[in-house]
Amino acid sequence: MFRHIFKRIRLFLSKKKESYFVLYKILGFFPNDISFYEEALLHKSLSKEDAKGRHNNERLEFLGDAILDAVVADILFKKFPRRNEGFLTNTRSKIVQRETLDRIATELGLHKLVMFSSRIKKQKSHIMGNALEAFIGAVYMDQGYRKTTRFIEQKIINPYINIDVLAKKEVNFKSKLLEWCQKYRVEMSFELLDNYTDEENNPFFQSQVLLNGIFAGTGTGCSKKESQQQAAQMALRKIKSGKAFVQKILQSPLS
Repeated sequence: MFRHIFKRIRLFLSKKKESYFVLYKILGFFPNDISFYEEALLHKSLSKEDAKGRHNNERLEFLGDAILDAVVADILFKKFPRRNEGFLTNTRSKIVQRETLDRIATELGLHKLVMFSSRIKKQKSHIMGNALEAFIGAVYMDQGYRKTTRFIEQKIINPYINIDVLAKKEVNFKSKLLEWCQKYRVEMSFELLDNYTDEENNPFFQSQVLLNGIFAGTGTGCSKKESQQQAAQMALRKIKSGKAFVQKILQSPLS
């Protein structure tokens, strides 16, 4: 109790007390170390001179992305005990997709706090969604995994995401991959690898997707279209998580 009172007094005396109370409205608690949150809200478009020597939020984004995936996977695993891995993976993808995270970041008010260069303001770079992931990374560094899980459930999932509705929503991964390819002038092609039937005579198709001639993903489904969707989803995951993979595609002679 005395520790809590002392902490409140220290906050009121702090030069950054306004920042502490702004963060309290978002988090539901006062930060122990505000520097993590300052770093989470600092986009790489600002130079070190502009940022007073502080690090940008890329490292925290990497951390927050992994933690968000783990927490959402745990929620879905418990909520849908009878559903298979494919369903769980697809549903998680819908929850953590950039458009959803952009929207939630804005709803939380992070768009008023993120610092980035005005020259990229009009670009569709998902600054807010990335900042939300970095913010989650900051919560983890400041409070630990258990409190981060509570923050994700109470402040992100419960108020802004209807999992039952989202689980039924179809996401066109092939279309999303095509948008990315058009943006970076990458050639996308699908190839049918196999076509077979199971013991009950149900058809199955296996396809792969190539980006600038480079293998990017495979997928299996009950139709050719479904197998391509699965392959496109795998490619999007690789694009999101692998900068070296993206560079390899963009540097390919076909680009």
